[in-house]
Parts: sequence; C-alpha cells; structure tokens
Amino acid sequence: MDSLSIAGLLAHHARYQPTATAVVFESERLDWRSFAARSSQLAQAMAQAGVRPGDRVATVLANCLELLTIYWACADLGAVAVPLSPLLQRSGLQSLLADAAPRVVFTSAAALADVHAAVAQCGTTTPEFPRLVWVGADGAGAACAGAQAYAQAYVQFIGACGALELTPQLTPDHPCNIMYTSGTTGQPKGILLTHRVRAHYATLMASIFRVTPESVVLHTGAIVFNGAYVMMMPAFAQGARYVLHAQFDARAFVASVAREKVTHTMLVPSQIAAILDLPDLDPLQLASLQVVLSLGAPLPLARKQALEALLPGRLHELYGLTEGFVTVLDRRDTQRKLGSVGVPPPFFELRIVREDGSEADVGETGEIAGRGPLLMSGYYQRADLTEQTIRDGWLYSGDIGRIDADGYLYLVDRKKDMIDSGGVKVYPRDIEEVIATHPDVAEVVVFGVPDDKWGETPFAVVQMKQAFGTVCTPEQLRDWINVRVAARYQRVSAVALVSSFPRNAAGKILKRELRAPYWEGRERAI
Repeated sequence: MDSLSIAGLLAHHARYQPTATAVVFESERLDWRSFAARSSQLAQAMAQAGVRPGDRVATVLANCLELLTIYWACADLGAVAVPLSPLLQRSGLQSLLADAAPRVVFTSAAALADVHAAVAQCGTTTPEFPRLVWVGADGAGAACAGAQAYAQAYVQFIGACGALELTPQLTPDHPCNIMYTSGTTGQPKGILLTHRVRAHYATLMASIFRVTPESVVLHTGAIVFNGAYVMMMPAFAQGARYVLHAQFDARAFVASVAREKVTHTMLVPSQIAAILDLPDLDPLQLASLQVVLSLGAPLPLARKQALEALLPGRLHELYGLTEGFVTVLDRRDTQRKLGSVGVPPPFFELRIVREDGSEADVGETGEIAGRGPLLMSGYYQRADLTEQTIRDGWLYSGDIGRIDADGYLYLVDRKKDMIDSGGVKVYPRDIEEVIATHPDVAEVVVFGVPDDKWGETPFAVVQMKQAFGTVCTPEQLRDWINVRVAARYQRVSAVALVSSFPRNAAGKILKRELRAPYWEGRERAI
C-alpha cells in the first residue's frame, strides 16, 4: 500500500500506542486500539454489504462518534466518503444523492424519512436503491413508511458482519472524498479529493500549525465541513488526542479547553465572536491554547484585535478553498500584518490576475489564483466546470485580493459579491469592517440591493450583541455607519436588524439566502 494513502493510520497507532487516548466525544473516551477496532468492524460491515473500493458512501449526520468512524472506515476500505449537511432539505439531498449514487447512506433516525424520500425521488439516476443505515433509535425504520426493505439500524449493520480480510490496493490518486459545495440550487458541484491530498493535509498542516503527538485538538464545529480536515488530519497522523463536540456552544468550548488542556482548535468567525462575547470569560481557562485557527470567512479586524488582547500570540488565520489552495497568517505575523490572510505555505504558489489574464502588480487588485499539493482532481463528473476553474494548472478562486511588497495576501471580497453602484465597484467587506467596530454589533453582512438610480446600493443586515432591537434603531445604526465609511458610495441605503443569521453546517452565514428576496425577478449586474 502506498505511503501517500491514509489507509492504515489507525492501525499504525493501535500498534504503537494502543492505550493512548485517541478520541473524546461527550462521555466516551476511546484509545487507539478501541477506535481502530470500531473502524475496522465498520469497514468489514460495509464490504459485506457490497461496498468496494471507489464506491461512494454518503452521510447525512451531525457530529457523532459514528460519523468520525465512517470517515476512517471508508479510508481503510478505499470507499469514497461523501459528507452531506444534515441541514439540507429533501430537494437538496435529492440532487446530491442522485449525483453521488452512493452504495450506502448513513443518516440519523430523525432524518431517515427525508433521506428515503430523497433517494426515492432519484428514480433511474441511481443504479440501485442504496442501503440506508440510521444512527439512533431502533424504532426509526417503522416510522419511515417504505424504507423497511432498504433501512437498517447502525448497531445491526455492524453486528451482522463476519470476519473479512480487507486488503485494498490503494494508490495515492485513489479518491478519498467528494465534498459538495452546495445542494440547494443549481447543479451539484462535488470536489473530488484523493488520498494523496488528504495525506498532504496531514503532513503540511501538522507542520504549519505545530501539531505533535502531545497535542490536544478540539473541534466544536461540523465535521461535514472540509475545513474540519485542516486539524483532523494532522491530529490523526500525529497520534494526538482529538476532542469532538456534538455542536458548538461557547461555554462548553471554554470548559473543554480547561478540562482537556486543549492546545489546538479551529473556529469560524461567528464562534470566535460568541466566545469573546461571554460576559464572564476568564482567559486563564484558555491558557493551554497554543493555536487558535480562524477560517471559513474573514475574521473582522475588531475581533482579531480583541482575540490578540485576550490570548496574545495564538491566532492563525487561514484563507482557502476546498478545491485546493490556502494561505496562512502565522501567529508570529498576526500583529505585524493584522489585515492580511498570510502567505502561501511551502510548495504553494500565489498570484493576482487581471481581467485580461496578466499578472497584477504589487498592491493592485485582481482575482486570486493559486496552485499546490492540495489541488482537487476536479469536480465530480463535471469536466466543464473543472476546465473553468483550473487553467494551466492554476486554481482560479473567484475572490478578489492584492499582495503587498512582502508577498502577504489581503482579501478584498468575493468577485460575485462586488456591488456595482453607478459604475463604481464597491466591496462589501470594506463596509463590514467599519460596522464591526460598533461596540454593540455581533455580526454583519453587507450586499447590494436594487436601486433605480444607481443600479445597486449597499444594504446591511446586522445582528446585535444584546437583545434583538433594544440597542438602537436601524435608522440610527445606518446614520452611524454612513458618517464613518471612507467614501460616499460606501454609504448603506438601509439597515435590517435580525435576531440570527441563516447558516450552513459549518456555521458560515448564507449570504445568498439573505440577498435573494431583494433580487427576486431581477438579474444582478455581475
């Protein structure tokens, strides 16, 4: 078996450090021998159910020990793990399941009826009805009419298998994951990542973020999110302790850090905000942290400064695309390059590209393009989209940025999020940074809305730290913003206050859902 396959990682640790703690989930603490045995049993059960190397295995699960086990069982078997968000509705599930055509779908007992209906709607697009396996209450099958012939409880699924010797011959280019970027509208777009890519996640990220066998890694976000692999892979490669929460809760996060002496964690900006906003936060409870990684969306400058004041010298920020490119702002550079998202790590290359395809000068804005060892094989069954995104070996991000004289990348905005106001390009992030400095603002999203005179004007949706609507009126906040933005064209036409934002499983705000009502029946200029 090739060394750039991640198959066999659990067996390695089970042999050489069998009694060391591998995984902590809620009240369960598993050593490497126990976790490897669970994964092996599941891999054998899947093989007995007809799963062969290269077959897809889909999951529709929130964080649980079974989901983590499925990932590693698939890796050892050579199956392709396809994590799907448990927040997807039937229509979204249907399009993704039809595209992936999995042999087995693991889901929760509560979601079994929706998953069964979504699979049934696939019709002839799947070669055969997949085996459905539910995690949870044994009565789920009876509650799902029509699913009995295809569905089975997880405990029954793994309990019925016999002893099989699994010896798949996996190459580094064997597919490991299909990570779907969306499933709610449009055509499915599955990012195909190989064992080679996941092995590079393990080695490169361990080096970048100083993960060692003595590290304790805490993950409180959804592990269906590709960003979870940034810390998961180095933790499992190094044999570190991996602590997983069922879901994010700011107080539970602090308690786990203090109890487990957590050294490494990764958070999206909304989670960092929730922790910083705890009224009784004691930084001594977080003293064991060596690395706090922010990723998934830009972390506002005001929040960076607050985190640096609370935990000096811990913050790293990662900008990246699941398709295969990253930059990292190391903790050594956070104060010096506070507004940057860092530099490409070793073995990666970065450039800024003008509209005509030429390379931009230092300080000039353009589209971010990059290449490196994490590059996807392509979009699953979508060669047309792959050719649009990867050109001459370079991954074109769709993001706008600039590079300073030292080579550090600064994000400007998403190309598709730019606001065209009277012919002037307005970047929402510039306005969001201003609004985030308001002492009572928790989070903010700015986007363009239709305007008869200017075509588009900026519009802000804001979640306040205190009780909804009690701090100030939308008009007062609008006026506060408009005297502080740098240019007249950055002034917001209006502000909407919300109690919460729509989010995906990763905790990222769904800007598309916020913007859609304002553009119904109209076509955006960009």
